[in-house]
Amino acid sequence: MGREFLEIFSDWSEDYDEFVEGKDPEYQEVFKNYDRILNELVSRSGNSIIEFGIGTGNLTLKLLAAGKTVFPIEPSREMREAAQKKLPTELEIIDGDLQKYPKPDRAIDTMVSSYVFHHLTDKEKALVLKDYALRLEENGKVVFADTMFKSKAAFFQKLNEAKKQNFYRLAEDLEREYYPIVSTVEQLFEEAGFDVDVQQMNDYVWIVTGTKK
Repeated sequence: MGREFLEIFSDWSEDYDEFVEGKDPEYQEVFKNYDRILNELVSRSGNSIIEFGIGTGNLTLKLLAAGKTVFPIEPSREMREAAQKKLPTELEIIDGDLQKYPKPDRAIDTMVSSYVFHHLTDKEKALVLKDYALRLEENGKVVFADTMFKSKAAFFQKLNEAKKQNFYRLAEDLEREYYPIVSTVEQLFEEAGFDVDVQQMNDYVWIVTGTKK
């Protein structure tokens, strides 16, 4: 994933779970329905999964509890260390990202992530989706939950709201990273060879499910 942001997420590792639990007012709306979002990702996933950017392992835990096999990937050493405290000791967390990762020695039917895809530019998004399509069998899935916006106007509305509320960290975040427009994501999935479905989960986050044709 865009490793230019790696330091930010390494610094965030100690507090990340407090953010997703809604304890920081700036990010409450971003992580609204967080548990429901993760459960939806689990329900849409197959049985043999690559999870990109596992963070502190919240989604990984749910996938494992559902009896799924997970190949967990995380570029931040600090996040890997935080996740390893939660996850089974025998589960190796791999240093990798959305673009560069060791290939599993088993068949994979789903690639999943939460709050990760926006670290890539639209050009990088297009390239990785084409790569994933090559690695998946027919009906394999890419299931991503991430912040995105219905339109550029919707993006600027949220950005201006953040500034008016003095949510400066959120505003900086929105301006710094590569949050996409929903229609752009749909187009990128379709061009990579996926049937695509999108579902809005809160004012910021959508789940995108791409099924390989």
